[in-house]
Order: sequence, then C-alpha cells, then structure tokens
Amino acid sequence: MEQQEPILREEKYPAKTHCAKVASYLHSEHDVSKNAVIYLEGQITKLLEDNDEPQPFRQRRPFFYLSGCALPDCHLTYEISTSTLTLFIPPLDPDSVIWSGLPLLPPEALKRYDIDVCLPSTDLPSHLSKLAQKDPKPHLYVKGSVLTEHPSALPTDSEILQPAIDNCRVVKDAYEIALLRHANAISTRAHTAVLRAIPSARHEQDLEATFISTCISSGAKNQAYHGIFGSGENAATLHYQHNDQPLDGRRNILVDAGAEHDCYCSDVTRTMPLSGTFDPESSHIYRLVAEMQDAAFAMLKAGVRWESLHLRAHEVAISGLQRLGILRGGFSADELLQSRVSTAFFPHGLGHYLGMDTHDTGGNPDYGDKDLLFRYLRIRGGIPEGGVVTVEPGVYFCRFIVEPWIKGDQGKFIDAGVVERYWAVGGVRIEDDVLVTKDGYENLTTAPKAIEEMEKIMKGGA
Repeated sequence: MEQQEPILREEKYPAKTHCAKVASYLHSEHDVSKNAVIYLEGQITKLLEDNDEPQPFRQRRPFFYLSGCALPDCHLTYEISTSTLTLFIPPLDPDSVIWSGLPLLPPEALKRYDIDVCLPSTDLPSHLSKLAQKDPKPHLYVKGSVLTEHPSALPTDSEILQPAIDNCRVVKDAYEIALLRHANAISTRAHTAVLRAIPSARHEQDLEATFISTCISSGAKNQAYHGIFGSGENAATLHYQHNDQPLDGRRNILVDAGAEHDCYCSDVTRTMPLSGTFDPESSHIYRLVAEMQDAAFAMLKAGVRWESLHLRAHEVAISGLQRLGILRGGFSADELLQSRVSTAFFPHGLGHYLGMDTHDTGGNPDYGDKDLLFRYLRIRGGIPEGGVVTVEPGVYFCRFIVEPWIKGDQGKFIDAGVVERYWAVGGVRIEDDVLVTKDGYENLTTAPKAIEEMEKIMKGGA
C-alpha cells in the first residue's frame, strides 16, 4: 500500500524537533541547563529462552521518538547546547553479514534519519568520555537504569527524562498525524476484508487471519496490539484473547484490531453481524452505541474535560437502555445515573490517548477513584489541541458483571426478563481514532460502521 500522505514520502521523521521539544520541557519544568545531554539506548537484541532465535523486536518508544530509528542495539545522545543528535548503530560484523546480509551503514543512516552524526556503537564509550572532559561538565539525563554496559563519568539523572518525553508525546505534529492516518487506512482495508470474509468464515481465527494478512500485504507487518475477534457472548469480554471459537449459531462478532505503521498505532473496533444482517436486539444495541459515540463527538474539542464526555456517554446509555426496557421505567435518569447501574453495561472508560503505544502516554489515570463511573478512565482532565484519542463507547451483556447487579440491591433497576433476550448479543463496541482540533475533531478512522454500509459489503457490494 503506497504512502498516502506526501509528508511521509518527502520528509524525514522529525527526530530533532522532538529532541528540541523535550529539551525545552526539561528547561521550563525542571530548570535543566542548556549544557545538558540526553542519552537513550534502544531495545537490545534478546534471544528466546533456551533458544538461539531472537525475540520479536519492538523498539523502545522513547528512543524512536528522539531518533526515528527502529533498529536494534542502538544508542543516541542529544547535546542541548548545540542541538547535535548523534546516533550510534551496530558496527559491521563480517560473520553476521554471511547470515543476515549487510546492515545499515552510517552514510545510509545519515540519509534516512533526521540526525547530525552517525557512529558505530563501539564509539559510544569514547564519545561519553569526551563529553566528560568538557568544562563545565554537562549533566547527563537518561531513562531508567542504563549505562551499565557503558558507564559514564558524567553526573547523571535518571528520574525526569521519561516523564518529560511522555508529556511531549501527547500533542502530535503533522508527521505523526500522517503516520496515524496511514495506519488507520491500512486498518480500514483490513476491517473491510473481514466484512467480506464473514460469509465463508467458520471460526474466529479465520477472520483474525484475514485481518492480519491484509495488514501485512498492505505494508504493516506488525499489529498495534493483540487483536480481539470475539463472537457471540465472547464479545462481552472486553479484552477477549482466545480468537479460536466456532462462529456457527452466533449473532455477531466484535473485531477490535489495528495495524501498526512505522511504530505508530491504529485502534479500531467494529461489531459485525455474522448472518449478514443484524437481528432486532443487536440492531437496537448497535444503534444505541452509535448514539453514544455521536454524543461524545458533539462535545469533543480542545480543552474539554474527558470526564464530561464519558459522563455524557453514560447519560445516553441510560436513556437508551431504559427505552429498550433493560433498565426499568419509573426511575428518573438522575436516579439511574447516581446508582451507577449503567456501569454494569458500560464498565470501561470512553477511550485513551493513541500514538506510538495503543494506550499512549499522558492520560494520568486514577484507578484508585472510588467512583465506579470514573475509575477506569485512561484519560483525566482536559484534552489538548493536537492530541489523538480513541472514542470507543460500548454496551455489553457480560454475565459475570450483570448478574451480580441483578441479584444485588441495585437489581430493582434492571429487568432481568428483558436482559434474557440480549445475552446472545454479547457486546457492541464502536471505536474510532480522533484528532482533537481547536473547535472540534478530525476522525482519522474510515472503516465502515454504518449498518447499511456493512451489510452491503457483506452481500458483495462495493
């Protein structure tokens, strides 16, 4: 799949811009001297236990953010005073070339990455020694307990760099947004392929295979996370992992899966009818979840508090569940809200930040919150312009969660007889990836989600 965004074809990943952003944050928030140096090491090659094969490689996200380099066994330094970014890559190993071919060499790295200097990693100790000879001696800012293999004589701080990078990652630049948009384009292609494959599929893993195959053939070899392909009541398990059950006799399948493109994620959920058409109960719940998402979208813009959007989604859920008879009449909307009974059907948060990680940095969750309505929010507080979030309301009929509510003191709010008709729906979630703008939002996700569009595709339409 060709790069759709001109910026991805014409420019380099803006590593030096990110370095300068982090340096500015360190200076403004911690009064870090401009004489300081940032040091990071990338992910090292690790072998599988009791095996000579390497583990699947995933670059450390802070390292990629400041380098744009997804190679293993690399290091970087950023000298704040001169804005000099130096990348250290593994040296040429003739024995390795026999088996794996030529590695990336320094001249090629200089052309590929937004860096000033590229040296073999064997030069790192001497590079750190030269820095230590400067007067005044610069302070070294590192992430965690590093430099064990390459100890430095420089005074070192390992506490403040990681939070600084995490905060800087929240607001995305144009290049990052283009990467996220492209990852979403690949996921759209894969979700559409799943819709087309449903009529001939027999097991959940058939559709998982379709999704992954489409991503790989579209240029995304990695998934952003372990996909969820939950059919029937399996869809009521929020992070269902088995993906191996037969589809026969089940109404719907919830597909929560996203491609990763150049270390940037997509996170897309669609709920699809296995028969090609939603049955009445599934249609009622699907339309309610779509209404919840639309209500959140209507409020979304820079500065809005995430708690307000989440609360609004619950208000819509309560209204819809009462309309369907699942929540009993005779209680006011406020009574139902204060009882927190809606969390029996919508137990998770409305969404999370998205970027190089599926659950990206900067959300400041409070999982100790005593209020069940807000406990599982992955984002707290206002959303900045340029942040990318998922908006993923859902309604689920999970026996493990709902039945205790029915049997407990709050059971008066739930009509158990009506719920019986909905167990087989399992769960419905609709999730899009959204760029927050000054006055609203841009939806980066274009995967089909309208009922009529999905049913048309499943019947062989365009």
